[in-house]
Amino acid sequence: MHRGIFQLGKIKPVFQWILLIVLSAVFAFLMELIHLPGALLLGPMLAGIVWSLHGGTLQVPLNLFVAAQAIIGCLVAQSISSGMLSTFAQHWLLFLLIVLSTIAASSLMGWVISKLKVLPGTTAIWGSSPGAAAAMVLMAEEFGADARLVAFMQYLRVIVVASAASVIARFWVDTSGTTAAAIIWFSPLQWATAETLLLALAGIIIARLARIPSGAMLVPMILGMALQSSQLMKIDLPEWLLSIAYALMGWRIGLGFTRAVLKHAFRALPQIILSIVLLIGFCGGLAWLLAEHFHLDPLTAYLATSPGGMDTIAVIAATSQNVDLEFVMALQTVRLFLVIFLGPVLARLIARKTVTEPSVVS
Repeated sequence: MHRGIFQLGKIKPVFQWILLIVLSAVFAFLMELIHLPGALLLGPMLAGIVWSLHGGTLQVPLNLFVAAQAIIGCLVAQSISSGMLSTFAQHWLLFLLIVLSTIAASSLMGWVISKLKVLPGTTAIWGSSPGAAAAMVLMAEEFGADARLVAFMQYLRVIVVASAASVIARFWVDTSGTTAAAIIWFSPLQWATAETLLLALAGIIIARLARIPSGAMLVPMILGMALQSSQLMKIDLPEWLLSIAYALMGWRIGLGFTRAVLKHAFRALPQIILSIVLLIGFCGGLAWLLAEHFHLDPLTAYLATSPGGMDTIAVIAATSQNVDLEFVMALQTVRLFLVIFLGPVLARLIARKTVTEPSVVS
């Protein structure tokens, strides 16, 4: 193994973890300062990459990674509200047409990238899936794709899409008087928090017993959605708990990077950026159709169809005036679920017809 200039592999693991946590916090803090989307995940991921390339020997224990998946599943379930369900009931056909068109366009781009052998195996297919970045990275790993390159594609698109959405929001609406809500890291513990942790644990157990692919995330997501929609429980995820889950995911991805993986990612960067721009343009066309033919305001239409960064889009929509937040989040949520459930099927279908090379860069 390459030990790097600092020979981090010679340091005891406990001290490696301490240093990695400090480095991750610094990166995440700097990213938060410039309002970079997903800073709490990207910071640890970048720190993990740096650590791995300089000879670090750390790996995230599998059980902790599974727990992080369950927390992410609960986070998705938490975003579902009764207002979204009623909005979907009113516009279900329109939502399905828009979402399926977006999935078809992203799948076509993934197929082209795979066909041109820009990226190995099914990586391009998973990496091109619109939205659900964290979910796609988790599921890609379970289905044999290179999760490191999938993460590179997904989070690069999240950054580009969120930046474009912020610029467009400022172009259409004056948001100079709005400020982001302060993050409360250590809110008072509630019974709902304990219920959420029990939901995550139950989801992990059920997923293992039933051997459901990506079940550690999907089972808590489905159960949480059903329980919260029926008002049988309230999902509560404190910021400190979410930051731990994001960090575990970031480390899991970052610590797996090698020089070969980074070299491959940067070699494919022009094609990846082109695919992102094309997908944003396609979704912009869908937004124009919504605004022209369904009398929706342009900003609501654009935010609703933006491909990725659901949490960031929610913040932009919530802090912009005259935006139909329920419509935006309902359409984003429908796409999230369809991508999660159709992703494995589409990846296998396209891979069988196009992919013959190994799926992982070592």
